[in-house]
Amino acid sequence: MTTPLESLVASGTKLWLDSVDPEFVRENRQFGATGATSNPIIISDLIKSGRFDGELKSLMDQGLNDEDVAWQMTDRLVKSAQESFADVNRSTQGNDGYVSFELDPLLEDASCPLSVAERTERYITLGKKWSAGHTNRMIKVPATPAGLGSLEELAAAGITLNVTLIFTMRQYHAARDAVWRGATRRSSLDGFKSVYSIFVSRIDVYTKQHVPELSAEAQGQVGIVNSQRIWTDNNKFWGNKGLKLHQEIIFASTGTKDPNDPADKYVAALAGSDIQTNPPSTNADIQKMEGKVFERRVDQFPPKNVLDEIDQYVDFAKLESVLMEEGTRKFADPHKALLKLMGDKRAALK
Repeated sequence: MTTPLESLVASGTKLWLDSVDPEFVRENRQFGATGATSNPIIISDLIKSGRFDGELKSLMDQGLNDEDVAWQMTDRLVKSAQESFADVNRSTQGNDGYVSFELDPLLEDASCPLSVAERTERYITLGKKWSAGHTNRMIKVPATPAGLGSLEELAAAGITLNVTLIFTMRQYHAARDAVWRGATRRSSLDGFKSVYSIFVSRIDVYTKQHVPELSAEAQGQVGIVNSQRIWTDNNKFWGNKGLKLHQEIIFASTGTKDPNDPADKYVAALAGSDIQTNPPSTNADIQKMEGKVFERRVDQFPPKNVLDEIDQYVDFAKLESVLMEEGTRKFADPHKALLKLMGDKRAALK
C-alpha cells in the first residue's frame, strides 16, 4: 500500500527533509525524501543528543575555538547527509539530491558592526569557501539586503544557491533577477541550479495577529496564496530560458503553527510541484494518516472573493518588514545559542 508521503512524491512534489540528523535522513529516504537542509537549531539539537561527543572532543583537542568547532561539525553533518543523497543527485544529473548549508547567521545580527557592503562581501567569501569541492551542496543565503547583494557574484562563480527567508514577491524577484544576472555571466548554463525558499506558515501567524479583519474564509490562506503566486511567477520566468536544470520554489515552514490546523494543511495545499522541506515531526504525523492520498493542488487557487479580500487587506510591504525583523532575529539567535552550547560542551567534555 502507498504511504501518504509516497503519494505526495507521486503528485509531483520533491520531498526534502528539514534536518540532517543521520537517523531522520535514513528514515525519510524510505518515505521518498531526496534532499535536506540544515540550520543552527538542527545542529544544536544533534549536539545536545550526545551522539557526536567523540567528534566534538577530537576537534576541541585540536585547539579549535568554539566557533570553528561549530562550523566544522556543521560541515561534517551536512556532508554526511550529502553522501546519503549523492545517488539522487547523480541519477537526476543535478536536478535533485541536494543538502543546504547555511552561511553565518551572525551577519544578520543586530549587533553586527559590518556595513551592508561588507556583509555582502563576507557572504561571497563564505559561499565560495563552504561550496568548494561539493557537487550536491546548496549554499543558503537569506533574502536580506546583504544576502541579496551577494547573489549575482555567487551565481557567477558557479555556486548552487538556495535563497532563503523569502516572504514576498518583491524579495523573490530581487533574488531571482540577481541570480539570473550572475548565471548569464557563466561560460555554460548546463549546471546552473537555483531554488527559492518561500516561508509559508509564518505568514498566517502574522495575519492572524496583524490583519484580524480578514474573514474566516481568508484567514489562514494568505501563506498558501502567496506561495502559489510566487510559484506561478517562477514557472513563467524560467519557462522560456531553455535550461537543462529546473529553477525551483521550495515551500518552507510547512509545519503548522495553529494547533487547530491539521498537520498536512500546507503540505496538501502545495502538493504537486517543486520542493517541500518538511520538519521530521510533520512527516511523521502525515505518515500516520491512514489512507491519506495527496493530489496536485499547488495550481488550484481559492475563490476570487478570497483573493480579492487578501489583496484588499494585506499590506505585503508591512508584512515583509515585520517578518524580516523577526526572521533575522530567529536567524541569528540560534547560532548564538549553538556557540554557547559549544562552550558548555567543552567544559563537560574536559
